[in-house]
Amino acid sequence: MANSGAWNKFQAGFTKAAGKIAANKLLLTLRDSFILVASTTMIAGFATMISSVFVDPLNGLIFGKQGLQLGKMIAGSWGAWSKSGLFSGLQSTQGLIGLIANGSLNLLSLLLVMVFAYILSRKYYPKNKEHMISVLYAMGAFFICLPWQFNFVNGKETVNVTNAINSTYLGTQGVFAALVISGVAVVIYNEILKRNITIKMPESVPPAVARSFESLIPGLITMLFFVCATGLANALADKSIPDLLLSLLQKPALAVSGTAAFAFVSQFTWSLLQWFGIHPTSIWGPIFGLTWNINDTENMLGQAHHLYSTMFMNFSTIAAGTFALAPVLAIIIASRQISEKKISKIALMPAIFNISEPITFGLPIVLNPLYAIPFIIVQPLCFYIAVFFTKIGFIGVITNNVPWTVPPILSGLLFSGSINGAIVQIINLAVATLIWIPFVKMSNRITQQREAAKEAAGEA
Repeated sequence: MANSGAWNKFQAGFTKAAGKIAANKLLLTLRDSFILVASTTMIAGFATMISSVFVDPLNGLIFGKQGLQLGKMIAGSWGAWSKSGLFSGLQSTQGLIGLIANGSLNLLSLLLVMVFAYILSRKYYPKNKEHMISVLYAMGAFFICLPWQFNFVNGKETVNVTNAINSTYLGTQGVFAALVISGVAVVIYNEILKRNITIKMPESVPPAVARSFESLIPGLITMLFFVCATGLANALADKSIPDLLLSLLQKPALAVSGTAAFAFVSQFTWSLLQWFGIHPTSIWGPIFGLTWNINDTENMLGQAHHLYSTMFMNFSTIAAGTFALAPVLAIIIASRQISEKKISKIALMPAIFNISEPITFGLPIVLNPLYAIPFIIVQPLCFYIAVFFTKIGFIGVITNNVPWTVPPILSGLLFSGSINGAIVQIINLAVATLIWIPFVKMSNRITQQREAAKEAAGEA
């Protein structure tokens, strides 16, 4: 009884603490911002996947050497294929598809400035009648802080470029700068506006014009603040504000997120939070937005080859079926309980598309002490199985962004661009299912013992 009371106390305390973190207004703002921006990066990721998997004439799944090798079959040899018109046409198509990245992935930080400023203004300053003005001054502050003079390395020659924006900070390198600058700009502007330090217009003036004049003084003070901040950064550190934030915040955060310890904690607590009934994205969404999502973007653009990323997590665990399909298959194979069989039949179709709620809440797995062990250990185990296959060279670093709802095996093919990715997902799904089966059988025995005890009590 004492152990039960201590467990219930821990459970209540953990749920309360996690609930407070998940309900934090700033974390919600960050999470919502990354979710909205993710729609554009998902389109770019899907386009990149089509380009590298299907269109690529050299390494693609259809024409390339790693796939069906239709290029060689069409032309007769790889040399003839590389000189063919179709080969050139496919390369041109790749170039056109790559333009999609210019409107999304390469502008990730700029998109975050706009979205984060708008959501922050709306959540923290609901009395502001025009949140888009906050966005305008946040964008102005961001462009004030960007370096407009930089050194460009062209081979062995270094060219000093003036009166041009260093586009590096419009993409992944400027994420922290985008969030910090836009956040500070929104706070300064709205705090001054809230104190009515504005130009008042007569009631006869149209509302849109009046709000525009009201924003002049708060907006001017906001802009001057960042002019002074930029001047101080250049004078004292000989760096722009994005340079400083990159070196002080973003690089250390990305360095930590690239460690095995960070990966293990994220994967272990992901399923642990879900077991407590707390959606893991409410906690990890903002953290991944500042770390692994940046790795995703750089992998898709070919700027880096990060092993740990949200794409890799989806490939190795969620989209591999270990979270949803594995327990359903284990119940179908090993369960003798009518209730579990019925639930598994209902949950099978959603589980094929990696939707776990019908099985986690319907069985339930959530707060079920027997099923806690397989549910919590399967995700980190399968994650590191995929890490092993990556490190031995069986599969490459994941560079294709595929929706996590694509069924297992097919998603493995698309994520990796090769049949080996599908094989790794099959292995992970099989391992996860085999881990679940003994616990399903244990559940059978416990249920039988309970029924036998009820029958004995009834007879008595």
